[in-house]
Amino acid sequence: DRYYHLVLLAENNTGYQNLMKIVSKGFVDGFYYKPRIDEEVMRESHEGIIALSACLAGEVARFLTRGMYPDAKKAALRYQEIFGEGNFFLELQDHGIPEQGLVNQQLFKMSEETGIELVATNDIHYTYAEDAKPHDILLCIQTGKKLSDENRMRYDGGQYYVKSEEEMLRLFPYAKQALENPQKIGDRCHVEIEFGVTKLPKYDVPGGYTSWEYLNKLCYEGFEKHYPDMPDELKERLDYELDIIKKMGYVDYFLIVWDFIKYAKDHDIMVGPGRGSAAGSIVSYCLGITNIDPIRYQLLFERFLNPERVSMPDIDVDFCFERRQEVIDYVVRKY
Repeated sequence: DRYYHLVLLAENNTGYQNLMKIVSKGFVDGFYYKPRIDEEVMRESHEGIIALSACLAGEVARFLTRGMYPDAKKAALRYQEIFGEGNFFLELQDHGIPEQGLVNQQLFKMSEETGIELVATNDIHYTYAEDAKPHDILLCIQTGKKLSDENRMRYDGGQYYVKSEEEMLRLFPYAKQALENPQKIGDRCHVEIEFGVTKLPKYDVPGGYTSWEYLNKLCYEGFEKHYPDMPDELKERLDYELDIIKKMGYVDYFLIVWDFIKYAKDHDIMVGPGRGSAAGSIVSYCLGITNIDPIRYQLLFERFLNPERVSMPDIDVDFCFERRQEVIDYVVRKY
C-alpha cells in the first residue's frame, strides 16, 4: 500500500531525458521485486513531463475507493504542484469494475474544485477483446497459478484491449472534455528520437586542436615510434584507415578508447595486448590501443571496420580484474 501507479509521458526531448533518468533510478536505486521511485526523484526530474493519475492503483484513486476524499484531493494537488499547472490530469476509466464508477463521480467533483482537467483513458494489456482468455492463461503461467485457483491475480472486467473511439464515447457520454484531452495531450508531445545515428560523447581535445587533428597527431607520433624506416605505402595504409574512421564518424570514439587505456597505463593498471578484429588496425596499434603489429601478422583492417559495416567498431579491452572498476569510474567521471 505504500506504492502507487502513475503515468508519465514525455512532452519534449527534455522530458524524454528526464524519463530515462527516472526509469534508471527506479531500476538501479529503487528495485525491490519491481522498479520504483521516490517522490523526490519526480521533483528533481519533472521538467518536460505530463503526468496522469493512473488506474485504481494510483494514489488518488486508492484514497477515493477508501472514502478518503480530502486525502485524495491533497494528493492530486501535490502532483499538480510537482509537475506544474496543466501538466497533471485526473484519469477516468471504465473497465466494468464497480469501484471505477464510484471513483469517476468523485474525480468529476475534484476536477471542478481544483481546476485539474480530466482525461478518459483505457488500460491496455492486450490488443483485441477476444485476447482476454489467452491473456488470463499467460498471467497464470507468469504467476505460477492455475485457472481454477480462486485466490490469484486476474484482471476483472475483461476490457483491457484497445477500444475504438466509438466505444470510448459510449462509455463516457457525460465527459466531453475528458474525451478530447487525450488528443490534446498527444498534440503536445513532440519527442524526436533519431534512429541510425550513433550517440557518442565528444572527447575534450587540448586547445588549438580539433578532434580530427588531434587523432592524426597521436597516430603519426605512434607511427614514427613503431615504424621509423617504413616505406610510403605503410603511411598510405594509416591515411586510408584514418579516412575511413573520419567518414564513419568515429574520430572521438578512438580518442575516448585511447584516453581510458592511457589512463590505465599511467596508473599502473594492467591492460591486455588487444584481441579481436581491432588488432587488424594500424591506427589502434599506433595509438597504443593494441600492442599487436597488424603489418607483421598480415591482419586485415576491413575485418574491423569498413564502410559497409553499420554497427559500431568493437574494441575488446582487457583490464586487470582487481582494478578494472577504476577505469570504469574514470570514464563515468569524465563523460
